[in-house]
Amino acid sequence: MPTRALSSTRLRGLLPELLRFGSVGAVAFVVDVGLFNLLRFGPGHLLEAKPLTAKVVSVAVATLVAWLGNRHWTFSDRRTASRTREFIGYSLVNVGGMVIAVGCLWFSHYVLGLQTALADNIAANVVGLGLGTAFRYLGYRSWVFTGDEEKPVAGVGPVLEPDQVG
Repeated sequence: MPTRALSSTRLRGLLPELLRFGSVGAVAFVVDVGLFNLLRFGPGHLLEAKPLTAKVVSVAVATLVAWLGNRHWTFSDRRTASRTREFIGYSLVNVGGMVIAVGCLWFSHYVLGLQTALADNIAANVVGLGLGTAFRYLGYRSWVFTGDEEKPVAGVGPVLEPDQVG
């Protein structure tokens, strides 16, 4: 009976996917943090007094950027036949990730009283985003990109467990 533990062979097989996920996430991170700070502290201070609204808007835009990158690059070998179902699932997982980030910001800003630009960025874009990213990756693999994972990506073959190697 094969074990469910993450073997080094399986980890090596996941590494390219994790690197693609990280690259897409880095672009989405720049969009998220840049837009959040632009809305809060940029010209006109559009949402200066509304940090939670600024975070929701920035996450929504970054989500669209990340969905396109993850669908067409990171998980291109696991896409489902229904783009609509996939986008709805992707959006729901991102709402969960956003709730984590906004919850960290809310706790820091309103409960702890840490209301500087630095404190808001650390709460939302370091702690919240870090926890939310882990949640998103697991959610995408488990609930969103659930298509045929046996189709190889260019240069990456199927992941074999040690008991499957001849």
